[in-house]
Amino acid sequence: MDLKDLLLKRREEILERWFEIALGSYASEVTSFLKDTKKQFTNPVGHTISQGLAGILDGLLRELPEDQFSPLLDGIIRIRAVQDLAPSKALAFMLDLKKVIREIAEEERLGVSEELLTLESRIDLLTLIAFDIYVTCREKIYELKANEARNMTYRLLQRAKLVREVNEQ
Repeated sequence: MDLKDLLLKRREEILERWFEIALGSYASEVTSFLKDTKKQFTNPVGHTISQGLAGILDGLLRELPEDQFSPLLDGIIRIRAVQDLAPSKALAFMLDLKKVIREIAEEERLGVSEELLTLESRIDLLTLIAFDIYVTCREKIYELKANEARNMTYRLLQRAKLVREVNEQ
C-alpha cells in the first residue's frame, strides 16, 4: 500500500489526532469546549478549526496546487492570529501534521519514502503560506489598534478643548 492510499484509509484518525494536537495550545477548560465541533453556531472556533484541518488534509491528498490552500488556511490562521500566542505556537499545528503522518507510516511499517518526503515538503511550504497569512492578520490588528489609539487621543484632546476645528470659508 502506498502512502496516499494509507492516508486516505486512515483520514479520520489523522484528523482526530491532528485536531487533538492543534488544541494542545489552549487551556484544558477551553479544549473540552472546542472539541464539540458539530455545532457551528454555538462553537464557531472549534468548527472552523476542524473544517480547516479537514480541508488542508484533503487538499494535500488531492494534490491541490499551493495557491489553492490560502482559503483553507485562512480561517484557522485568523483565529490563531487574534489569540495571545507566539507565532511559533500559532503555526505549530501545521508542522504537527508531519508528526501524525510519520506515526501512521511507522505503524504500517512504511518507513521513510520519497512520497513521504515530498508530502512533508509540501507541508513545509503550506506552513510558509500560513505564516504569510498570519503576518498579514497581525499587521491588520496592529493597524486597527494604532488607528483606535489615534482616534481616542484626538477625542480626548477635543474634550479638553486643546484642538479646534478649522472652518473653511
